[in-house]
Amino acid sequence: MTTLADPPPSVRNRRLSRPVAFAAIAAIFVTFSAASAAPSPLYVVYQHLWSFSATTLTAVFAVYVVGLIGSLLVLGALSDHIGRRPVLAAAIAVEAVSLVLFLTAGDVGVLLAARLIQGIATGAAMTTLGAALVDLNPPHAPGRAGLINGLAPVAGLAVGALGTGVLVQYAPSPTHFIWALLLAGMVLAGIVVARIPETSARRPGAAASLAPRLGVPPRLRGDLLALVPIIVASWAIGGLYLSLGPSVAAGVFGIGSHLVGGLVVTLLCGTGALTSFLLRNVPTKRVLLLAGSLLTVGAAVSVTGLELSSALLAAVGTVISGVGFGASSLASFGTLAVLAAPHERGELFAVALVIAYVAFSVPAVIAGFAATSAGLHDTALVYGLVVAVLGAAALVAQQMRKCVTA
Repeated sequence: MTTLADPPPSVRNRRLSRPVAFAAIAAIFVTFSAASAAPSPLYVVYQHLWSFSATTLTAVFAVYVVGLIGSLLVLGALSDHIGRRPVLAAAIAVEAVSLVLFLTAGDVGVLLAARLIQGIATGAAMTTLGAALVDLNPPHAPGRAGLINGLAPVAGLAVGALGTGVLVQYAPSPTHFIWALLLAGMVLAGIVVARIPETSARRPGAAASLAPRLGVPPRLRGDLLALVPIIVASWAIGGLYLSLGPSVAAGVFGIGSHLVGGLVVTLLCGTGALTSFLLRNVPTKRVLLLAGSLLTVGAAVSVTGLELSSALLAAVGTVISGVGFGASSLASFGTLAVLAAPHERGELFAVALVIAYVAFSVPAVIAGFAATSAGLHDTALVYGLVVAVLGAAALVAQQMRKCVTA
């Protein structure tokens, strides 16, 4: 019986080699993540153009996460049944639709629709891309897929935020040019996906897998639960920076440059991506300890910078938090990549990403509504303190895990 994993010889001859396909999947992963971060430096521009409140801005942020989490719940395991390539191709097509909407947006309604559709596409893509990387992992480098799964999302957020900030500050037509570039990138991604080898054979249960659920094999539940506190702490700080970071830079510190607005996100995510790479050979337990410690310290330093109205001190805290963010991403997703069997990868990554994006979104949405009544300064201050507590809780959870497994 012919499956997607075994195409005819004439098709196989046109496929990319596995090492090239691995690199291509990593690049597509970064592109999706960059596209998801691109609106952050533009929110201030859209607010100025269309005169909407921080509450409306929060709604724009929230619909993206609603679409993404819904997609993870419904489509997270689909590629385990019908193959990686069909799901990736569909996700790229849906993402292209959202980018066209961004490109033509003239009011908040279209912006909301674009973000919702983008969330659906990103959710479908990220679980499938993560699973495909593990499928294609080079035998001589068993930890490479885990490294890229931890590094690509964070690196993409940094590239998307900084690139958009630069274009908004210096390029013509700032609310259009970035979307045209990303649309071209998605067209290229679609061409590449048509040529990558299928790595997951068809198996029954595709329709049943669409029923919204979160499932983790019993043997993996303890390992996943031990990672939950650090995932929550790191992605909660990411949510603050991507939703309100540029607004805090402008409203609290009086920095009006759109480039700086993008740089705020890049300080966190760029530092995180570099950290993931530099720590790739450090034992996971040590990386988790470092992540919890630095998320706590970084949040405390950032809060101090806010309280003293010191942009420099807040930036130092952001960099420290970025190291913790990158260490957390590397350790958590790297651990899951090693633990999961081939038929479990899509669903397990979906569960981990749902946890991450709930932590990423719910506190940020609450903060967005709070900012309207309490102000950006007080909201960011309380948020930073909460993240510091979460980082400390992650440290405690790791110590308890050690005692249980000792």
